[in-house]
Amino acid sequence: MSDHDHDHHNPSFLQKYIFSTDHKIIGIQYGLTALLFLLFGFFLMMVMRWSIAFPNEPLPEWLSWVFTDTWKGRWLTDGKVTGETYNMFGAMHGTIMVFLGVVPLGFGAFGNYVTPLQVGAVDMAFPKLNMMSYWIYVVGGLMMCGSFFLESGTAKSGWTNYPPLSAIADSQHPNQFFTGQTQWLLGLVFLISSSLLGSVNVITTIINLRAKGMTWMRMPFLVWAMLVTAFLLLLAFPPLEVAGIMQVVDRFFGSSFFQPSGLYTSASGVIEQAGGGSPLLFQHLFWFLGHPEVYVLLLPSIAAVAEIIPVNTRKPLWGYKSMVYAVMVLGFLSFIVWAHHMYITGMGSSISTFFQITTVLISVPSVVLITSLIISLWGGSIRFTMPMIWACAFLPMFGIGGLTGLPLAFNLVGLHLHDTYYVIGHFHYVVAPGILFGLFAGIYHWYPKMFGRHMNTFLGHLHFWPSLIAINFVFFPMLMQGMAGFHRRWYNGGDAYVVDADSENVFGQIVRDNIDLNYTMSIAVFVLAAAQLPFIINLFTSWFAGKKATDNPWDATTLEWATPTPPGHGNFEFDVAVYRGPYEYSRPDHDTDFYTQWEEPKKVASKSNDGAEA
Repeated sequence: MSDHDHDHHNPSFLQKYIFSTDHKIIGIQYGLTALLFLLFGFFLMMVMRWSIAFPNEPLPEWLSWVFTDTWKGRWLTDGKVTGETYNMFGAMHGTIMVFLGVVPLGFGAFGNYVTPLQVGAVDMAFPKLNMMSYWIYVVGGLMMCGSFFLESGTAKSGWTNYPPLSAIADSQHPNQFFTGQTQWLLGLVFLISSSLLGSVNVITTIINLRAKGMTWMRMPFLVWAMLVTAFLLLLAFPPLEVAGIMQVVDRFFGSSFFQPSGLYTSASGVIEQAGGGSPLLFQHLFWFLGHPEVYVLLLPSIAAVAEIIPVNTRKPLWGYKSMVYAVMVLGFLSFIVWAHHMYITGMGSSISTFFQITTVLISVPSVVLITSLIISLWGGSIRFTMPMIWACAFLPMFGIGGLTGLPLAFNLVGLHLHDTYYVIGHFHYVVAPGILFGLFAGIYHWYPKMFGRHMNTFLGHLHFWPSLIAINFVFFPMLMQGMAGFHRRWYNGGDAYVVDADSENVFGQIVRDNIDLNYTMSIAVFVLAAAQLPFIINLFTSWFAGKKATDNPWDATTLEWATPTPPGHGNFEFDVAVYRGPYEYSRPDHDTDFYTQWEEPKKVASKSNDGAEA
């Protein structure tokens, strides 16, 4: 599409910034909204950590000021967090961080903003569908978080929402629609619908709207990662959406897709429903999404790191084709490992063996990816820019997360460590210092392109170093507590199990020996929270006060740096064509140390038979 197609594009404020169909504005909308949800989810975690470390003390004013007196009176006992409130916060923390935070930030923000630019497209394939995807996501998030204000409170059955507990939760309320559990399910349906629209858009854009010369093996690794991520969303999310709808029907109409016969509760006795349903069916449907979801979280982060490392080492990405094949194998294998989350259900040795094998196999492409990134550092002329520092920290943090997950692949180990803090430590090493470090790297890297200004380096260091130190003090002790048998849902941190020094209760003594780690982790969480303040200040002040950026401030080679800064409507000011691969750095036949994809090759002068140049 040429320049003149966009000359008369003069949208109103609402059309340009609120109900925009421009992929760049939508990407920024996704990013800012996701960061707000991450902030809220982090706050819920801070309240939980206070309850774990100081179970007998009321919430301090600096944590409880956001609650109204009515809310405190209903959900706190003498200002202290109760088990019910802890369950509520725990369920929503996991939901918010995964479905409302990391996925929209990685796939929604970077997928929307960067992918069309990197393939040379003027926009996404379906701009209006793109806008609809964002607003459906917002509606789903507000439904979930708004349930905090309902009489029932929000969902309390864990972020996994297992029946039969979740199916009968809040059943005492006369209007089931206005209960936290139902709002959680309906919000989930909205969020999944949003992801499906986004994934169709990304797949179509990458396949159909690539610029002239952008062959498959000239696509940047980020584009490959977004393509695989989109297919994971498209194929894995529908089973959970159906499961959510089935559970809504169970709650509203008394069906029993997931309700077993003869279910008894102390409050209601035997629950009169048709029966014959299977709670395990929901677990299978959830985890069939749940494990591909891990790679939906992970791949955009790895992709951001894979874009940042070549730019800052001034050498090509090592093993580019191997990484492309590895990410495709990773996507396929992620669909056949889900039941390693369910060893404790007693699925039998044959099935357990199958899932043990596939879970170990999926570590192979993961190792290919991380090894390629590490080798890419070797021999490079490394520039430790702010994005590069975050990218380098991602590598060992993700490595720890991956290595601590290997023991959980095995049935025998899984039975002992299931639902302990070891699982929490492993998963959070992948998601928090792993994935989020990669996404922070991406924010610092593409911020100049998005807003035309650099983020402040000093504030960046204030953000990075305390975050790196504190986050390890949060999650490493979890691995130790988990191996000691600490359960993930003890709202009092195990205080009820502590025994006297001369007691013969072995487990009580183990809890006594390890419970002080709760203080270490909780204090580290509060330090980690303080470390995010420089980032928040940096994010908004740099928007208008940061150092101005050029069109290609990092001397990078991929197509997003060929646009004006920030890109206007239609993105490119010339007819885009691609002449080479995405990571042409330090080529001896070129006069600079980077050879952009869009630079036309020089015509080689030839000589005729009489010696004159042609």
